[in-house]
Amino acid sequence: MAGPDATLAYGHDHPDQVADVILPRGSGAGPAPLVLFLHGGFWRARHDRLHAGEAAGALAGQGYAVANVEYRRAGAGGGWPATFTDVALAVDTLPGLVDAAYPGRVDLGRVVYCGHSAGGHLALWAAARDRLPAAAPGRTDTAPRVAGVVGLGAVTDLARAWRSGNGEGAVAEFLEGGPDDLPDRYAAADPSRLGPPSVPTVLVHGDQDQRVPVEMARRYRDDFGAKLIELPGTGHFELIEPASTAWPHVLAAIEQVL
Repeated sequence: MAGPDATLAYGHDHPDQVADVILPRGSGAGPAPLVLFLHGGFWRARHDRLHAGEAAGALAGQGYAVANVEYRRAGAGGGWPATFTDVALAVDTLPGLVDAAYPGRVDLGRVVYCGHSAGGHLALWAAARDRLPAAAPGRTDTAPRVAGVVGLGAVTDLARAWRSGNGEGAVAEFLEGGPDDLPDRYAAADPSRLGPPSVPTVLVHGDQDQRVPVEMARRYRDDFGAKLIELPGTGHFELIEPASTAWPHVLAAIEQVL
């Protein structure tokens, strides 16, 4: 897999405020859609953007410009609220930074937020920032300038994930407690509390996912009208493996929100 074309800093407060930019491969005509990819790893510092590097490169091979976004994570200065403020800053500034670095190569009218697992949670959250409580980190008064959002095996319900112990207590570590103790944090962090983003939203989820149960995606679909592509016989990590049978469905989901 070829390395990124550039690593751009979207902030100056922490070394993790960067994104690897991969320009579209091939000779496609005109500016390309830009995918802001948010990696997973249950928000923990030991999992970084390299976790999604193969998927990001494969998207570039399909004609997308990709920014593989890093952000502060629990155990490295992240968690509440730094992870959220990093993601908000990243999605607000990276399209302009990529456009400035590579004039004419990206179509700023076709930006997609895409995330896997915990990154899927952050992508859904980022697309619904206009629905956050007034004082919440990352709050914006206007809907984000994004064509759509795609969640791959996304954690769509933090309170349910906390109760189920998903990721061996990952949510409690991330938000520093449970929903009964920290109701304001969950109200500002949990996609299931925020309602649907105002842009097209597609979830892709395997029905054999042992990390993030598919029931979460089904509930989000039923509650908010998001489209769900449920893949029989598919687990959690196949969704970021370009050689898997799940990968064409990931590409289809991105196309559907553009």
